Amino acid sequence: MDNQSRHVVVMGISGSGKTTIATLLAEKLGWVFAEADEFHPAANIEKMTSGTPLTDEDRWPWLETMRDWMSSRTATGTDTVVTCSALRRAYRDVLVQAGGDVLFVHLMGEEELILDRMSTRSGHFMPESLLPSQLSTLEPLEDDEPGLRIDNTGEPDDVTDRIIDELHLRTP
Repeated sequence: MDNQSRHVVVMGISGSGKTTIATLLAEKLGWVFAEADEFHPAANIEKMTSGTPLTDEDRWPWLETMRDWMSSRTATGTDTVVTCSALRRAYRDVLVQAGGDVLFVHLMGEEELILDRMSTRSGHFMPESLLPSQLSTLEPLEDDEPGLRIDNTGEPDDVTDRIIDELHLRTP
């Protein structure tokens, strides 16, 4: 990688552990962290809270806002870690347009594990009832996309260290 800013987008379905892993990545690397949910307009949050899946028309402005946020951080030489479901390649194609180097970390896990995580977390608006729509929308990260697919099993610290090592994110 060159000297421009780096952005790691931790992606996957709801309950895959995006926030946990992204927070640890940002802490270990000393990078700025952003949660994709903070970029949603209120109407999107209301739809998801009521159990209504978002449409692509709902998602495009949200994705563009995140892309622009990452680009603005590149302008200041800031590296970032961002959570985002980024379920479809078309969504990732928007995010990869951000200034700087954009890498994706696709967190994967068995559906039973995901449901368990969703049922035990608190303070999140995404109901378990939307998991089937997320699974049917998910297009796994492909080999020609920048980043890696990784099972989010085991201790979060270990998963985070594997990501840092596999993506060569440690700074000298």
